[in-house]
Amino acid sequence: MQIDRELDARGLNCPLPILKAKKALAEMTSGQVLKVIATDAGSVRDFQAFAKQTGNELLHQETAGPDYVSVLKRR
Repeated sequence: MQIDRELDARGLNCPLPILKAKKALAEMTSGQVLKVIATDAGSVRDFQAFAKQTGNELLHQETAGPDYVSVLKRR
């Protein structure tokens, strides 16, 4: 999977990972892919809701040790 931009949101609590992802996606072009790494367990659920609300596609989510990884495709 091609990642166009990576956002490190480790150590940030809700809603900061979502807000930073929203800002990053706004700077990207349609079809580009953003990978977000967070340590807030709530970010998994938050990114699912965020994708539904904004129309951006949630391509992948995984837990990697203490990190929660979400991959979003800009609409």
